[in-house]
Amino acid sequence: MTSEEPQLVDQNPLPAALSKRLTEQLSFLVEVDRLKTVLRASPLVAADRRENDAEHSWHLALMVMLLSDYADERIDIGHTIRLVVIHDLVEIYAGDTPLYDTAAAVDQEEREQAAADRLFRMLPADQAQWIRALWDEFEARRTPEARFAKAMDRLEPILLNWMAKGGTWQWPGVTADVIRARVSPIKDGSRQLWDAVHSMIADGVRAGWIRPGADQPGGDGVE
Repeated sequence: MTSEEPQLVDQNPLPAALSKRLTEQLSFLVEVDRLKTVLRASPLVAADRRENDAEHSWHLALMVMLLSDYADERIDIGHTIRLVVIHDLVEIYAGDTPLYDTAAAVDQEEREQAAADRLFRMLPADQAQWIRALWDEFEARRTPEARFAKAMDRLEPILLNWMAKGGTWQWPGVTADVIRARVSPIKDGSRQLWDAVHSMIADGVRAGWIRPGADQPGGDGVE
């Protein structure tokens, strides 16, 4: 989306009788409908297509609810759900950056910071500050909730790739070593889930869905 492109609500402006605050809130809610169109690299299990960011965020919220028992630190489940619900909103303007696309990651932070500045200021000032603080918290990973939220963000594509018997694991240059490095934030939120991911990666190598690392039998040294 270009910086000159109007907001979605401009296609059919809201009634003038609405308060300024409600107009800003509803306009933001209309704008974030764009999240449903941002495609990720991960394949769906139930359909022959890639997931979108809105589906990803919903899945993470459910994962937080069901897997919170595995968090290494005590977490506020509601707060963690808020973090995963808003964490990818900036991709409405910044686009998705695939986990194994190192070229796209070069300017990721710059793109996403600019997108956050643009998107969250559509809200009333108090809510803009609140939502931006949640996004910043997720990015910084300094709280138990943010660390567990990030762990869920890395675990979900692991599960989808497992069910696809490869998925993005089969991209050029991706090896078991690369996968472990990219999903390592999982261990900051849950050692038990990190152990589970290690088992899935090891079994993926044995099944031929993942290229082994350079230090493993048959490793090609590609990273």
